[in-house]
Amino acid sequence: MFSQVLQVGDVVNTIGLIFLAIILLGLLRSMIRIVREYERAIIFRLGRLLGAKGPGIFIIIPILDQLRVVDLRLFTLDIPKQRVITKDNITVDVNAVVYFRVGDPISAVVKVQDYINASSLIAQTTLRDVLGQVEFDDILSKRDELNRKIQVILDEVTEPWGIKVTSVAIKDAEIPENMQRAIAKQAEAEREKRSRIIIAEGELQAAKTMSEAAAQYSKDPAAMRLRELQTWAEIAREKNLIVVTEGGTAGLGTVVGLTKRKAEK
Repeated sequence: MFSQVLQVGDVVNTIGLIFLAIILLGLLRSMIRIVREYERAIIFRLGRLLGAKGPGIFIIIPILDQLRVVDLRLFTLDIPKQRVITKDNITVDVNAVVYFRVGDPISAVVKVQDYINASSLIAQTTLRDVLGQVEFDDILSKRDELNRKIQVILDEVTEPWGIKVTSVAIKDAEIPENMQRAIAKQAEAEREKRSRIIIAEGELQAAKTMSEAAAQYSKDPAAMRLRELQTWAEIAREKNLIVVTEGGTAGLGTVVGLTKRKAEK
């Protein structure tokens, strides 16, 4: 009977050791933490900031220590469509994308509750403010300049939060259908204006050239006569006529008229 009691005691001791080992393994597991290369762990001990750990393996004190892991990779923040009234009173729906990353993980955790949501809201506000100060044509033609301006403003605002805005891109600008028709008419009028200007410049150039040619012909009657003969030859070729010239200009006109009437008969 005494041996049976010893055996029962051994079993209890064994079970106790097993439970103790399980507890120690769980405690050890909760103490050991690993963060990746692109992550940082912000550690608080009894509410006080200890600092940032990582990358790699480190040990914390269970219950006393709390941590928050921050991703340092580049974030892509999609800004939903914002209704903007431009400087020339055109209503336009604009969306954009913002690229940013966490430069200071401690500030991103300590100085702002949710840095992603805060960055999104400030980006929406800045987008409306900047585009509301320009005309609609500038949104279409000066998009790169506006992107840089928005980026600079966002970077200044989010810098105390440990956020670095690397790029901003306006994706699309939509306007009502009636404004699309008005802009199409404006573009058509602009093309018509350019066409008329080109035609007028061509006529001016032609007039200058013809004036120079007339001055040259007045100095050289033989050249004028050759040009006249060339003109009659072109007319005859177009009308299928035979031109016979003789004498001066008056005689030439008579002969050509007779030749034309003969050809008609």
